[in-house]
Amino acid sequence: MQDLDGKAAIVTGASRGIGAATALELAKHGVRVVLAARTLDEIEAVATVIREAGGTAVAVACDVSRYDDVVAAVTRCQEAFGGLDILVNNAGVIEPIGRLAEVDPEQWGRATDINFKGVFHGLRAAIPVMVGQGGGVIVNVSSGAAVRAMEGWSQYCAAKAGALSLTRSVDLEYRDQGIRVVGLSPGTVATEMQVLIKASGLNPISQLDPSAHAPADWPARAIAWLCTGDAAEFDGGDVSLRDDNIRRRVGLIP
Repeated sequence: MQDLDGKAAIVTGASRGIGAATALELAKHGVRVVLAARTLDEIEAVATVIREAGGTAVAVACDVSRYDDVVAAVTRCQEAFGGLDILVNNAGVIEPIGRLAEVDPEQWGRATDINFKGVFHGLRAAIPVMVGQGGGVIVNVSSGAAVRAMEGWSQYCAAKAGALSLTRSVDLEYRDQGIRVVGLSPGTVATEMQVLIKASGLNPISQLDPSAHAPADWPARAIAWLCTGDAAEFDGGDVSLRDDNIRRRVGLIP
Protein backbone atom coordinates (compact mmCIF):
# COMPACT_ATOMS: atom_id res chain seq x y z
CA MET A 1 0.00 0.00 0.00
CA GLN A 2 3.04 2.29 0.03
CA ASP A 3 2.20 2.94 -3.64
CA LEU A 4 -0.75 5.02 -2.45
CA ASP A 5 0.88 7.52 -0.13
CA GLY A 6 0.59 11.08 -1.44
CA LYS A 7 -1.74 10.21 -4.33
CA ALA A 8 -4.85 12.24 -5.16
CA ALA A 9 -8.18 10.48 -5.66
CA ILE A 10 -11.85 11.09 -6.41
CA VAL A 11 -14.43 8.67 -5.04
CA THR A 12 -17.97 9.05 -6.36
CA GLY A 13 -20.97 8.03 -4.30
CA ALA A 14 -18.83 8.66 -1.23
CA SER A 15 -21.60 9.55 1.21
CA ARG A 16 -22.26 6.01 2.39
CA GLY A 17 -21.66 2.31 1.82
CA ILE A 18 -18.77 1.21 -0.38
CA GLY A 19 -17.96 4.78 -1.42
CA ALA A 20 -17.58 6.12 2.12
CA ALA A 21 -15.62 3.04 3.20
CA THR A 22 -13.31 3.42 0.18
CA ALA A 23 -12.64 7.09 0.91
CA LEU A 24 -11.76 6.18 4.51
CA GLU A 25 -9.55 3.29 3.40
CA LEU A 26 -7.63 5.32 0.82
CA ALA A 27 -7.12 8.16 3.30
CA LYS A 28 -5.74 5.67 5.82
CA HIS A 29 -2.98 4.91 3.32
CA GLY A 30 -2.07 8.55 2.73
CA VAL A 31 -4.27 9.29 -0.26
CA ARG A 32 -5.72 12.80 -0.47
CA VAL A 33 -9.37 12.29 -1.30
CA VAL A 34 -12.11 14.26 -3.00
CA LEU A 35 -15.43 12.84 -1.85
CA ALA A 36 -18.14 13.36 -4.47
CA ALA A 37 -21.87 12.79 -4.00
CA ARG A 38 -25.16 14.59 -4.44
CA THR A 39 -25.72 15.41 -0.76
CA LEU A 40 -23.01 17.77 0.45
CA ASP A 41 -23.68 17.52 4.18
CA GLU A 42 -23.40 13.73 4.09
CA ILE A 43 -20.04 13.68 2.30
CA GLU A 44 -18.80 16.55 4.45
CA ALA A 45 -19.47 14.34 7.49
CA VAL A 46 -17.29 11.58 6.01
CA ALA A 47 -14.61 14.12 5.08
CA THR A 48 -14.63 15.39 8.66
CA VAL A 49 -13.98 11.88 9.97
CA ILE A 50 -11.00 11.61 7.61
CA ARG A 51 -9.58 14.97 8.65
CA GLU A 52 -10.03 14.22 12.36
CA ALA A 53 -8.01 11.03 11.82
CA GLY A 54 -5.18 13.08 10.29
CA GLY A 55 -6.04 12.56 6.64
CA THR A 56 -6.77 15.03 3.86
CA ALA A 57 -10.23 15.23 2.33
CA VAL A 58 -12.41 17.63 0.36
CA ALA A 59 -16.17 17.25 -0.12
CA VAL A 60 -17.70 18.24 -3.46
CA ALA A 61 -21.39 18.15 -4.36
CA CYS A 62 -21.59 16.12 -7.57
CA ASP A 63 -24.34 14.42 -9.52
CA VAL A 64 -22.51 11.96 -11.78
CA SER A 65 -25.38 12.04 -14.25
CA ARG A 66 -24.32 15.62 -15.04
CA TYR A 67 -21.02 15.75 -16.94
CA ASP A 68 -20.31 19.33 -15.86
CA ASP A 69 -20.55 18.27 -12.20
CA VAL A 70 -17.97 15.56 -12.77
CA VAL A 71 -15.64 17.93 -14.61
CA ALA A 72 -15.96 20.34 -11.67
CA ALA A 73 -14.98 17.57 -9.24
CA VAL A 74 -11.90 16.76 -11.33
CA THR A 75 -10.97 20.44 -11.46
CA ARG A 76 -11.40 20.71 -7.68
CA CYS A 77 -9.06 17.75 -7.20
CA GLN A 78 -6.45 19.37 -9.42
CA GLU A 79 -6.77 22.67 -7.56
CA ALA A 80 -6.61 21.10 -4.12
CA PHE A 81 -4.03 18.37 -4.69
CA GLY A 82 -2.19 19.25 -7.90
CA GLY A 83 -3.47 16.38 -10.01
CA LEU A 84 -5.62 13.27 -10.19
CA ASP A 85 -4.06 9.84 -9.72
CA ILE A 86 -7.05 7.66 -8.82
CA LEU A 87 -10.72 7.67 -9.80
CA VAL A 88 -13.19 5.31 -8.17
CA ASN A 89 -16.42 5.21 -10.18
CA ASN A 90 -18.66 3.93 -7.41
CA ALA A 91 -21.91 5.94 -7.56
CA GLY A 92 -24.89 3.78 -8.43
CA VAL A 93 -28.52 2.98 -7.70
CA ILE A 94 -30.46 -0.29 -7.75
CA GLU A 95 -33.93 1.13 -8.34
CA PRO A 96 -36.15 0.73 -10.25
CA ILE A 97 -36.58 -2.88 -9.15
CA GLY A 98 -39.37 -4.61 -11.05
CA ARG A 99 -40.17 -6.57 -14.16
CA LEU A 100 -39.29 -4.61 -17.27
CA ALA A 101 -42.85 -4.04 -18.53
CA GLU A 102 -43.89 -2.71 -15.12
CA VAL A 103 -41.12 -0.24 -14.22
CA ASP A 104 -41.42 3.51 -14.67
CA PRO A 105 -39.57 4.58 -17.85
CA GLU A 106 -38.53 7.90 -16.33
CA GLN A 107 -36.97 6.19 -13.31
CA TRP A 108 -35.32 3.60 -15.58
CA GLY A 109 -33.79 6.41 -17.64
CA ARG A 110 -32.64 8.31 -14.56
CA ALA A 111 -30.90 5.18 -13.28
CA THR A 112 -29.20 4.81 -16.66
CA ASP A 113 -27.89 8.36 -16.34
CA ILE A 114 -26.29 7.43 -13.00
CA ASN A 115 -25.23 3.80 -13.41
CA PHE A 116 -23.98 3.88 -16.99
CA LYS A 117 -23.54 7.45 -18.18
CA GLY A 118 -22.10 8.36 -14.76
CA VAL A 119 -19.24 5.91 -15.36
CA PHE A 120 -18.64 7.37 -18.83
CA HIS A 121 -18.67 10.90 -17.40
CA GLY A 122 -16.03 9.94 -14.84
CA LEU A 123 -13.84 8.31 -17.47
CA ARG A 124 -14.26 11.15 -19.94
CA ALA A 125 -13.39 13.82 -17.38
CA ALA A 126 -10.48 11.99 -15.76
CA ILE A 127 -8.62 10.37 -18.65
CA PRO A 128 -7.33 13.55 -20.35
CA VAL A 129 -5.96 14.76 -17.01
CA MET A 130 -4.33 11.42 -16.25
CA VAL A 131 -2.85 11.11 -19.74
CA GLY A 132 -1.44 14.62 -19.42
CA GLN A 133 0.35 13.77 -16.20
CA GLY A 134 1.64 10.40 -17.45
CA GLY A 135 -0.86 7.94 -16.00
CA GLY A 136 -3.46 7.07 -13.42
CA VAL A 137 -5.70 4.33 -12.05
CA ILE A 138 -9.45 3.99 -12.50
CA VAL A 139 -11.55 1.45 -10.62
CA ASN A 140 -15.10 0.93 -11.86
CA VAL A 141 -17.29 -0.71 -9.23
CA SER A 142 -18.89 -3.55 -11.14
CA SER A 143 -21.21 -6.43 -10.27
CA GLY A 144 -21.93 -10.04 -11.07
CA ALA A 145 -25.03 -8.51 -12.65
CA ALA A 146 -22.78 -7.39 -15.53
CA VAL A 147 -22.67 -10.97 -16.79
CA ARG A 148 -25.72 -12.56 -15.17
CA ALA A 149 -29.24 -11.25 -15.68
CA MET A 150 -31.39 -11.07 -12.54
CA GLU A 151 -35.17 -10.84 -12.39
CA GLY A 152 -36.28 -7.30 -11.62
CA TRP A 153 -32.90 -5.72 -12.33
CA SER A 154 -33.11 -4.98 -16.06
CA GLN A 155 -31.62 -1.52 -15.69
CA TYR A 156 -28.91 -2.43 -13.19
CA CYS A 157 -27.78 -5.50 -15.14
CA ALA A 158 -27.74 -3.60 -18.45
CA ALA A 159 -25.84 -0.68 -16.94
CA LYS A 160 -23.24 -2.88 -15.27
CA ALA A 161 -22.74 -4.81 -18.51
CA GLY A 162 -22.23 -1.50 -20.28
CA ALA A 163 -19.78 -0.33 -17.63
CA LEU A 164 -17.79 -3.54 -18.06
CA SER A 165 -17.54 -2.78 -21.78
CA LEU A 166 -16.29 0.71 -20.91
CA THR A 167 -13.59 -0.83 -18.72
CA ARG A 168 -12.44 -3.01 -21.59
CA SER A 169 -12.60 -0.16 -24.09
CA VAL A 170 -10.53 2.21 -21.97
CA ASP A 171 -7.92 -0.49 -21.39
CA LEU A 172 -7.69 -1.10 -25.14
CA GLU A 173 -7.45 2.59 -25.98
CA TYR A 174 -5.33 4.03 -23.17
CA ARG A 175 -3.19 1.33 -21.55
CA ASP A 176 -0.20 2.43 -23.62
CA GLN A 177 -0.63 5.96 -22.28
CA GLY A 178 -0.28 4.90 -18.67
CA ILE A 179 -3.96 4.47 -17.79
CA ARG A 180 -4.78 1.46 -15.65
CA VAL A 181 -8.49 0.59 -15.50
CA VAL A 182 -10.10 -2.36 -13.74
CA GLY A 183 -13.52 -3.38 -12.50
CA LEU A 184 -14.31 -4.75 -9.06
CA SER A 185 -17.32 -7.01 -8.63
CA PRO A 186 -17.77 -6.94 -4.83
CA GLY A 187 -20.53 -9.51 -4.44
CA THR A 188 -23.36 -8.69 -2.05
CA VAL A 189 -22.39 -6.04 0.48
CA ALA A 190 -24.20 -4.86 3.62
CA THR A 191 -25.32 -1.45 2.35
CA GLU A 192 -28.59 0.45 1.92
CA MET A 193 -28.89 -1.12 -1.53
CA GLN A 194 -29.40 -4.53 0.07
CA VAL A 195 -32.25 -3.16 2.17
CA LEU A 196 -34.06 -2.12 -1.02
CA ILE A 197 -33.33 -5.47 -2.66
CA LYS A 198 -34.63 -7.35 0.37
CA ALA A 199 -37.84 -5.32 0.39
CA SER A 200 -38.49 -6.08 -3.30
CA GLY A 201 -38.82 -9.82 -2.77
CA LEU A 202 -37.64 -10.40 -6.35
CA ASN A 203 -34.90 -12.85 -7.36
CA PRO A 204 -32.71 -15.01 -5.08
CA ILE A 205 -30.59 -12.09 -3.82
CA SER A 206 -33.61 -10.66 -1.99
CA GLN A 207 -33.93 -13.94 -0.08
CA LEU A 208 -30.44 -13.86 1.39
CA ASP A 209 -30.06 -13.46 5.11
CA PRO A 210 -28.34 -10.16 5.98
CA SER A 211 -25.50 -12.16 7.55
CA ALA A 212 -24.56 -13.37 4.05
CA HIS A 213 -23.46 -9.92 2.94
CA ALA A 214 -19.84 -8.75 3.21
CA PRO A 215 -19.04 -5.60 5.22
CA ALA A 216 -18.40 -2.46 3.17
CA ASP A 217 -14.76 -2.33 4.24
CA TRP A 218 -14.04 -5.52 2.26
CA PRO A 219 -14.58 -3.98 -1.19
CA ALA A 220 -12.96 -0.79 0.10
CA ARG A 221 -9.78 -2.69 0.93
CA ALA A 222 -9.95 -4.45 -2.44
CA ILE A 223 -10.28 -1.14 -4.27
CA ALA A 224 -7.26 0.27 -2.44
CA TRP A 225 -5.26 -2.83 -3.41
CA LEU A 226 -6.37 -2.59 -7.05
CA CYS A 227 -4.87 0.91 -7.11
CA THR A 228 -1.41 -0.50 -6.36
CA GLY A 229 1.09 -2.01 -8.77
CA ASP A 230 0.59 -5.41 -7.13
CA ALA A 231 -2.77 -5.69 -8.93
CA ALA A 232 -1.64 -4.52 -12.38
CA GLU A 233 -2.04 -8.02 -13.85
CA PHE A 234 -5.81 -7.56 -13.63
CA ASP A 235 -5.94 -4.34 -15.67
CA GLY A 236 -8.69 -4.31 -18.28
CA GLY A 237 -10.68 -7.00 -16.53
CA ASP A 238 -13.27 -7.46 -13.84
CA VAL A 239 -12.06 -8.79 -10.49
CA SER A 240 -14.51 -10.74 -8.32
CA LEU A 241 -14.29 -10.42 -4.56
CA ARG A 242 -16.01 -13.79 -4.33
CA ASP A 243 -12.74 -15.35 -5.55
CA ASP A 244 -10.77 -16.70 -2.59
CA ASN A 245 -7.49 -16.01 -4.40
CA ILE A 246 -8.43 -12.33 -4.66
CA ARG A 247 -9.49 -12.26 -1.02
CA ARG A 248 -6.08 -13.64 -0.05
CA ARG A 249 -4.27 -11.09 -2.21
CA VAL A 250 -6.26 -8.31 -0.53
CA GLY A 251 -5.57 -9.79 2.92
CA LEU A 252 -9.18 -10.57 3.80
CA ILE A 253 -8.54 -14.27 4.46
CA PRO A 254 -5.34 -16.18 5.32
